[in-house]
Amino acid sequence: MFKKEDQLTEREMIAGVKMGTMVHGEKTLMARFTLTGGSVIPAHEHPHEQTGLLVSGRIVLTIDGVDHNVAPGDSWCIGSDVPHAAKALEDSVAVEVFSPVREDYLD
Repeated sequence: MFKKEDQLTEREMIAGVKMGTMVHGEKTLMARFTLTGGSVIPAHEHPHEQTGLLVSGRIVLTIDGVDHNVAPGDSWCIGSDVPHAAKALEDSVAVEVFSPVREDYLD
């Protein structure tokens, strides 16, 4: 699968948080998240392993109750069924990979 930047469509997941599925294969899915400063992704968990990279901005990422101040270039891996949340301290962009594929994120 190959996708050009201008083919990426975004949908608002919650107020101030947009997600666009970049590409996916049999076992992984890559998505871009655009967060407006002040937006919050409430604590949640899912069976997918989630690996990410902050491209721009600043966020606080809470993984299993521990807060991490995340700056551009920082990365993370959240295991299956581990509670996590995020707060955007400023407008931010993150790229994340999920395994297995998140069916709910397919276009």
